[in-house]
Amino acid sequence: MTIVSFLDYASVLVFAITGALVASRAQLDLVGFAFIASLTALGGGTIRDLLLDRNPIFWIANPTYLGVAAAASLVIFFTAHLFESRMRALIWLDSFALAVAVAAGVGVAISLEQSTTIVILMGMITGCMGGLMRDVVVGDVPVVLKQGELYVTAAFAGAATATVAKVYGLETPLALLACAAATWILRAGSLAFGWNLPVYRSTPPKS
Repeated sequence: MTIVSFLDYASVLVFAITGALVASRAQLDLVGFAFIASLTALGGGTIRDLLLDRNPIFWIANPTYLGVAAAASLVIFFTAHLFESRMRALIWLDSFALAVAVAAGVGVAISLEQSTTIVILMGMITGCMGGLMRDVVVGDVPVVLKQGELYVTAAFAGAATATVAKVYGLETPLALLACAAATWILRAGSLAFGWNLPVYRSTPPKS
């Protein structure tokens, strides 16, 4: 198994768990669990592969990814009640999934010898789009748009870290590890310590 395949499997698994936890909060049935989990787990990678004209798409080439997402949804369907705070578990699992998925997207783009800009964008898309689609489908405010939180910014920083590491001669596995670490540190810091970017505040018109 290559490092990119491992990261894809890891991101699919963890994002599927977050999707299933969202389904549990929405009180969906088993089919709903499987749908939301699969959408969350596979959505970002699917958009990445479509944009890169990667044929076939990763989960069509290897349906095991779909099986992993479905299995995760089944497990969470029967165990979600064991989480004392599903929202807290969801947020922290999502931060880990983001870090792994950004690294996976970066790894795919690097393996296809894409430019620096495309490598960064593919990392961000892989990390952010699945969660965005999950939240939109269940009617939540997308976590990527929550006021002041570092989410897309963390994905950008992680992907950029990988490209800088490659420029300075790091091997791809180490560059991807640095990508995941930078992404998670920023996202976790935002959750634990309130790190954020300035937000726009409108000024009332002068009378």
